[in-house]
Amino acid sequence: MGGAADLALALDPVAWARAALAFEPDAWQAQVLRSASRRILLNCARQTGKSTVTALMALHMAIYRPGSLVLLLSPTLRQSSELFKRVADFYRHPAEAVPSQAESALRLELASGSRIISLPGKEGTVRGYSGVDLLVVDEAARVADELYYSVRPMLAVSNGRLVALSTPFGARGWWYEAWHSPAAWERYEIPATQCPRIRPEFLEEERRALGEWWYRQEYMCEFLDAETAAFRREDVLRLWSDEVETWQL
Repeated sequence: MGGAADLALALDPVAWARAALAFEPDAWQAQVLRSASRRILLNCARQTGKSTVTALMALHMAIYRPGSLVLLLSPTLRQSSELFKRVADFYRHPAEAVPSQAESALRLELASGSRIISLPGKEGTVRGYSGVDLLVVDEAARVADELYYSVRPMLAVSNGRLVALSTPFGARGWWYEAWHSPAAWERYEIPATQCPRIRPEFLEEERRALGEWWYRQEYMCEFLDAETAAFRREDVLRLWSDEVETWQL
């Protein structure tokens, strides 16, 4: 490929995924890949393809934006390895031919100067980076508030993109607040029932095995109070409400 064909793939990540990787995105994945938003939240059930779509975003930027820096942040080293493995698998696809200068279990450097680096979620490991063009926060609901607040300034000078993906983990933390805030996030909610690769029979089995609370959180993308909480979140918030209920005797 060359000339106009390369330009078309650079401008359209979906066309690139199809032509270079033989990958056909789901409709919502195609929408995410083509989005121009600087801030995206992916509230998706497990196995619906949220890690896959962010791996595609990361690799497409690294290939078609020379000198770019992409950081993949996950809560643990194991999760960092898993997310980066998706990137590496796409990169090694037979139809893809992009020269690299260095590769490791958590790092890919291209000859163009672009870098994709996957990091476990510890403040000490991420503070040294700046000028980030794409910051992906994996399992965002389990990333501590203080870590999230410490990485946002990495996007200040570069005006980089922030994509956070997760299933809910209770009605608390920055991920919950971001999902429900009036801030200008582009939000995607993909429950398991919308994934064509997950059979209804499997979901019914999971509902029986996990119980309603876990099923609704893991598969239906619902933010629920912790099972052990003594009071519901809305009841606690009502105590601090400025509205005063009057009683007539």
